[in-house]
Amino acid sequence: MQAAFDATIARHDRIEPRDWMPEAYRKTLIRQIAQHAHSEIIGMQPEGNWISRAPSLRRKAILLAKVQDEAGHGLYLYSAAETLGVSRAELVDLLLAGKQKYSSIFNYPTLSYADVGTIGWLVDGAAICNQVPLCRTSYGPYGRAMIRICKEESFHQRQGYELLMTMMSGTGEQRAMVQESVDRFWWPSLMMFGPPDDKSPNSEQSMAWGVKRNSNDELRQKFVDMTVPQAEALGVTLPDPALRWNDERGHYDFGEPDWDELTAVIRGNGPCNAERMAHRRAAHDNGAWVREAATAFAARTAAGDTEEAAR
Repeated sequence: MQAAFDATIARHDRIEPRDWMPEAYRKTLIRQIAQHAHSEIIGMQPEGNWISRAPSLRRKAILLAKVQDEAGHGLYLYSAAETLGVSRAELVDLLLAGKQKYSSIFNYPTLSYADVGTIGWLVDGAAICNQVPLCRTSYGPYGRAMIRICKEESFHQRQGYELLMTMMSGTGEQRAMVQESVDRFWWPSLMMFGPPDDKSPNSEQSMAWGVKRNSNDELRQKFVDMTVPQAEALGVTLPDPALRWNDERGHYDFGEPDWDELTAVIRGNGPCNAERMAHRRAAHDNGAWVREAATAFAARTAAGDTEEAAR
């Protein structure tokens, strides 16, 4: 069975739910897919903070649609994780107990309306760099879920960039708001790719299994190379004095993120960790009656189907 699994991975084919897989591979997938799903759900909070304060009905509708998309992404991913023999309820309980993580970026506050655009441009842009290779991940249900998610995330990035471009065509105060927002989100966006490769405990094995297709540092470099020309077109300055083109490498050189800050945020000591989890726990508790009603309805429907089949 191990030989068949290894051969499938070597051919860059897909492992499917009924295929044999090493237990370590299954656990790695559960950890990664669950973290991804939790991130989509927690990620609704920072932008949801601005739905009621969006400056026009059009902007409110766009933001509502985007937050709704993120909820859908979480559901796709929880469903993918369930094919590995773990329930959605178990994963949510692990998150609420602090035993599973979500993306560090969502532990930063959204202080101005410009942050809605910056999240779309930088945060969703980093997510796209991370997630497009996952469309080719070795586990079938995860890769198939990522195809739709990446299409929607690409739309989100374009929407964020369009919002910032509109603001940069406005007043001096609006342009300053965009620059201040970019200053705050640039470094946390670079940290979204995880620690440097030599300090990433899971990357090597995940790449060997085809769960990941690129290393953290490769993806971070791709994001910087993609984003610098966009920043120039937008008219903002990225807050990194070390940022410059390197002809010899054919890439941009850039400064080192504050990895101590990333470690602190991951450990629960970021600006909004407590707030995000308190909100998530409250939402979970307040929604208990919906889950109970849905469970009761499903049980009643199943009982009716059984009675009908017995006739």
